[in-house]
Amino acid sequence: MTSVVSASTTTAVAPAEPVQPAKGKGGLGLTIVVAVVAVFWISPLALLLVTAVRPLSDFIGNGPLSWPSAFTWENFADAWDIGNFATTYGNSALLLILKVPLGVLISAMLGFALAKLRMKFRRTVMFSVFLGLTIPIYIAIVPVFIMMRTAGATDSVVGLIGPYLAFGIPFEVLVLQSFFRQLPNEIVEAARVDGAGDWRIFWSIVLPLSAPALVTVAILDAVATWNEFLFALILLSSDANKTLPVGLLNFQGQFSNNNTGLAAGILIAVVPILIAYTLLQRWIVGGLTAGATKG
Repeated sequence: MTSVVSASTTTAVAPAEPVQPAKGKGGLGLTIVVAVVAVFWISPLALLLVTAVRPLSDFIGNGPLSWPSAFTWENFADAWDIGNFATTYGNSALLLILKVPLGVLISAMLGFALAKLRMKFRRTVMFSVFLGLTIPIYIAIVPVFIMMRTAGATDSVVGLIGPYLAFGIPFEVLVLQSFFRQLPNEIVEAARVDGAGDWRIFWSIVLPLSAPALVTVAILDAVATWNEFLFALILLSSDANKTLPVGLLNFQGQFSNNNTGLAAGILIAVVPILIAYTLLQRWIVGGLTAGATKG
């Protein structure tokens, strides 16, 4: 009887065979589809690179889709002079340094107030801020120009900060307040019990814990500021105050276009953004996904 019970017990606790994971169907087909999409996605950049290193005569004679018969690096030197990049780079960099930290700071303070503070008309304020996401820039360009001209802020790099903040803050607040909501309320309440005020909580606790979201918002805001064209075109008139996107218009004339020089100029203009994306890619992905799930 004892041997029978022991055999039954041994049989009952015998380890089960490992379950083999099911192989996904259509793996090869999906890989092919993704590869084809990737090729089409990267083809404009490849065409831009090829155009930037070919002579203009070869581009005009053989067409933009043909393989160059010769290569040259002179397009980059010519593009630097034609696009006046020595000036436009400085203007864009100044705008970036002044606007991005200010926009992120204002958005962080507003996002913290909407997410963690007990305030009257919180929903009304939140609705008013997010309403800014629905206003197209093309509708506001004329009123903004009239306001800026009345204030004497046209043809000024610093004068662009106001419109850029107005159209950039709603999206930044949306991202940051979503992230702040995921921070445990127990941390904030414990700080209040210890005597910390709202400002101390914001600077000493919330901001250090929100580094991924802050970096994400900063780099996205920097890209938008660096590439913004319409406001800079309308509000800036002198060559000494033009930004990079407006400087690229120098490659287009009334009767001809310097396409190879323009391609080289575009590459020169996007190099800082590409470097920033490469170095901060982990922070960008982490910041965008941190507030997407609750946990």
